[in-house]
Amino acid sequence: MANNIYRVNKGVNKSIEFKGLRAQYIWFLGGGVVGILVLFAIMYIAGVNQFICIIVAFGSGSAMMITVFRMSHQFGEHGFMKWQAKRNIPPYLRSKSRKHFQRNA
Repeated sequence: MANNIYRVNKGVNKSIEFKGLRAQYIWFLGGGVVGILVLFAIMYIAGVNQFICIIVAFGSGSAMMITVFRMSHQFGEHGFMKWQAKRNIPPYLRSKSRKHFQRNA
């Protein structure tokens, strides 16, 4: 009877997911949307034609969404951070073979 009292939350250590986007890609998408809104507001206040503002906002929004979803599917949950970390390694520390770490027996 004691097992029926408490519910087990089975999603404790899982990363958040929204419409197929996982982890940091949700933040990328949110930041892109905010950036596009700011761009639209600046263009509108500057006196650019409304239709041009809307076309630019929809075009850049579509490109941003396609890019973020493609990155999410290409790199996965933590792959983008690993890719960035790999790019930041200085060239003189990179080793393309394990020869240096093996003993010559």
